[in-house]
Amino acid sequence: MLVFVPLILTLFFGGLPAGFEDNGSSSGQKSPEPAFRQLPNNAFIAGERLVFDLTYGIIKAGEGVMSIPELSNVNGRDTYRVQLTARSVSPFTWVYRVEDLWETHIDKHGLFPWRFTERIREGGYRRETDIEFDHLNNRAITNKGEYEIPDYVHDMVSAFYYVRTVDFSDFETGDRISLENFHRDSTYVLDVLFHGREIIEGKTGTYNTIMIEPLIKEGGLFKHEGAIYIWLTDDELRVPVRMRTRVPIGSITAELTRYSGLRDAIRARVQ
Repeated sequence: MLVFVPLILTLFFGGLPAGFEDNGSSSGQKSPEPAFRQLPNNAFIAGERLVFDLTYGIIKAGEGVMSIPELSNVNGRDTYRVQLTARSVSPFTWVYRVEDLWETHIDKHGLFPWRFTERIREGGYRRETDIEFDHLNNRAITNKGEYEIPDYVHDMVSAFYYVRTVDFSDFETGDRISLENFHRDSTYVLDVLFHGREIIEGKTGTYNTIMIEPLIKEGGLFKHEGAIYIWLTDDELRVPVRMRTRVPIGSITAELTRYSGLRDAIRARVQ
């Protein structure tokens, strides 16, 4: 029912495949440490928190939060612990209660996931997913089985944050990014189409933005028939300020209403 899932999670995809490098050296009987990729990140830091109103037409149906509560350590690596939550609000809670949580641990330097958790509570429906990513052996270990994965494959949440680090400055209308993402038991491909630049006025201000559209293929969390559009600030932060999707009757929008803990000031704000 809530749009936060298809707008943010089926939206994003996976990291660009990249091979492992081994620039370590042996010393005695100690094996060299694996050399994982390193990617620049000028978009987000621990402490960031983004809050969205989820509306159907003019009616507020729920609230979504994207946050990075802290840095954590997974498999000896520094990671961003990222959480996405979606919940319904009154009066929709009485009709269809939603309390969803997704959490991922993203490698601080390589921007790929080590661990993913999903807890879905929607009406009477329940789903739980746990994934451990073994990037040394290209395996995803889940509560349903073990599967082969490409190098640096993403989960849906880590992929969203990865895309925020992409430099769109030289993109032209019609350009695409092709990415990979693992969920549940398979890896799927998702292209992201660049639509251009646009000035939009939202609840937190007026911004220069870039507009992108994920071209959803098989493997999304939720079946979705309409196009999804996302507006990110046209600066290094790539803050999502609006997301919108068509439904059979009308449209559903996620609008940024509050934010805190950003890496820097939003320089795409129109004065």
